[in-house]
Amino acid sequence: MQTMLQDLRYFLRQAVRNPGFTLTAVISLALGIGATTAVFSVIYAALINPYPYPAADRIVRLTVTSKADEGHWANLNGPQILQLRQVPVIESVLAMNYYALTLTGHDLPENVNGIALISNGFSDLGVPPVLGRGLLPSDAIDGQDPQPVVVLSYKFWQKHFLSSPDVLGKTLQLDHKNYVVVGVAAPRFTWYSADVYMPLKLTQDPGTTCIIDLRLKPGVTHAAADAALQPLLDEFAKDMPKHFPEHFKVQVEGLNEWVNRSIRGTLYLLFGAVALLLAVGCGNVSILLLARGTARQHELSVRAAVGAHRRRIARQLLTESLLLAAIGAALGVVTSYGILGGIRALLPRYAFAPEVVITINLPVLFFSVGVALLTGVLFGLWPALQLSRTQASQMVQSNVRRVAGSVRGRRTHNALIAGQIALTLLLMAGAGSAMEGFVQLLHTPLGYDPHNVMAVGIPLHENSYTSWEPRAAYFEQLRAKVAETPGVTMTAISSNATPPANGWNSPFEILGKPAAEQQLGSINLINPGYFAALSIPLLQGRVWDETENRNGAHVAVINRTFAQRYFPNDDALGHSVRLPEFEDRPPEVLAMPNIADTWLQIVGVVADARNDGLRNPIKPAIFVPYTLNMRQGTQILVRSEVNPLLLLHAVQTQITSVNPEQQTYSEVDDLDRWISEQREWQQEHLVAWIFGVFAWLALVLAAVGLYSVVSYTVAQRTNEFGIRTALGAQRGHLLRIVFASISASVGGGIVIGLLLTVTMNRALAKWTEGNSRDPLILLAGALLLALVSGIACAIPARRASAVDPMTALRCE
Repeated sequence: MQTMLQDLRYFLRQAVRNPGFTLTAVISLALGIGATTAVFSVIYAALINPYPYPAADRIVRLTVTSKADEGHWANLNGPQILQLRQVPVIESVLAMNYYALTLTGHDLPENVNGIALISNGFSDLGVPPVLGRGLLPSDAIDGQDPQPVVVLSYKFWQKHFLSSPDVLGKTLQLDHKNYVVVGVAAPRFTWYSADVYMPLKLTQDPGTTCIIDLRLKPGVTHAAADAALQPLLDEFAKDMPKHFPEHFKVQVEGLNEWVNRSIRGTLYLLFGAVALLLAVGCGNVSILLLARGTARQHELSVRAAVGAHRRRIARQLLTESLLLAAIGAALGVVTSYGILGGIRALLPRYAFAPEVVITINLPVLFFSVGVALLTGVLFGLWPALQLSRTQASQMVQSNVRRVAGSVRGRRTHNALIAGQIALTLLLMAGAGSAMEGFVQLLHTPLGYDPHNVMAVGIPLHENSYTSWEPRAAYFEQLRAKVAETPGVTMTAISSNATPPANGWNSPFEILGKPAAEQQLGSINLINPGYFAALSIPLLQGRVWDETENRNGAHVAVINRTFAQRYFPNDDALGHSVRLPEFEDRPPEVLAMPNIADTWLQIVGVVADARNDGLRNPIKPAIFVPYTLNMRQGTQILVRSEVNPLLLLHAVQTQITSVNPEQQTYSEVDDLDRWISEQREWQQEHLVAWIFGVFAWLALVLAAVGLYSVVSYTVAQRTNEFGIRTALGAQRGHLLRIVFASISASVGGGIVIGLLLTVTMNRALAKWTEGNSRDPLILLAGALLLALVSGIACAIPARRASAVDPMTALRCE
């Protein structure tokens, strides 16, 4: 015990005597541990364990894929669901429907996202409610109206009932219908982000369809499920041809497939970056410990010469290195929480399933701490291992300042420094590539003006405005009333045309021209004020007027891409197009009579605007009056003189003046936010930020490590420099000696780093739009690294050149 206290006191004296060394080592470990743990915690939560449902890997969505590789949800009606239950590979069917409900009693009507869930849903998903019960089969008996009961989501319960445990049995009024609260869902039960869950009524009406999820039986692969379901859905398509694309293939999709497609590669790329940062941090500690150990060889030799046993020396060194690594690990734990908070702020808002809860992953934290402790132990004991190879008497007689510069010691230092420089350059090249890609994205021409424009979603209540003329008049009345709001300069209807990812990808036909295979265009439902509201210029012809819009005129406007692709040598005006997938399905969809068989005359051509995200080429687009095909809801685009979100309450007040029970969707954003919500924008932003921060941290760590090594080298060669000075060596000569001792390591590290960057460019290019092999990026990274390395060497080198010969000789 007394020996341990002595070791502890000695460590504290060393830490106080060399605060720079201690702080550098501790911070290096803390940053590596914290960053690695934080990023892998995100990966674990988002990709490995995103859902709370037991056997979530067996829950799939029923989708179909068209010949154009377009995915569609396969919505089925009641009789079809009963047949689906009989398929041998299926354990249970999870059917549901969305509803935009209204909660009244506030300043303005509030939108409530409701899901009518099949009564076996809660039991099959297997997450018990925190209060009360879930939905039961008795809540929705076949042939009867479902019971007026509701299960609240956890967040809705917190917000509207202040987490009151007495909520069970209370009444909730939605769309003027009273529901009895029978349960509160668990915090992570956020199935399709609903606010409330109600029993689903399966009817015999073939026109009433539901969204379908399935739980497969154990051992059933997705391919086997596809093969088993294909014949059945082919039969369904014969009965409901407009509900399925032509020549489709069934493709069940795992719950987390969309996350894997969108951000999995980005997260693994970031994990690679933090793994490099951890390697740089551990390398930094290794360099520091080796340098300090080399400087202490004489001290350890003296202690051995006066009787200290090698085990005692090893225990002393082990205690020091373990304490240093433990302090770094402890700070790494704290740092991991801080870095995770920063990453959460940068993560895309809708990147993951709402069930995902991102917390520190303890196994990875323990692994990172273990790496740090192992690094400390291995390189902290290195001096004792060296001492065991050399006789203490020889070490004492030869003087540390001569032995310290041994070939073996220099090679070890040089190898570690070169490795650290190489990894740092690789990180810097990745950061440069990511930043270049993000800057390119920021300067992508949009073709429209998103500033000071917001999109206000207007959902219709079920069974309201169920005929064509009242619905068209209602939408126009709402738009006109919103236009009267003080501060609003323009308004427009955009049922599905809010850029930069807008329109339905749908087939079309051109009168007099054979339809090409997979001839698809972006079909947009708008009113004539749409182009002016978004500042999209008219290139040719005209836009239909309000009278034509109100009457559902058979006209269309196309974009430049459409005109150039399908009328390269001809004037597009006067030609006609047909949209065969337009449908009339009251009361959900109200269309002009026979609209799918009607030819629409092209009356104008407008400039191109982004309609398939920020990276993909602009698709051929057709714009038609929204009155031709009206769904149960629309969007109003509002352009204002100021930030439009400041006018949101006033806009909502204008809407309720038309209909006191008309709510807007809960999420209302301006169009700048719509751009920043694009998958490619969010990924580039995340990668650029985190890669950039980690690259700068690695650069600082490399500079500090290099400075420490050169400082220790200079201290070890003090007598040599003094003798050289006494014999007439000039200051510049001494500077060259110091720089030459480290130039090979830095130069070699830069060369290795360039080779690594070129080798790994394919992996980087897959997830960043910039080119890490760009000569400017490589040259800038190499020059910056060389400059920082030069500064790190210059400070101790200048100190070496100013050595007083008498002081140096006294060190003998």
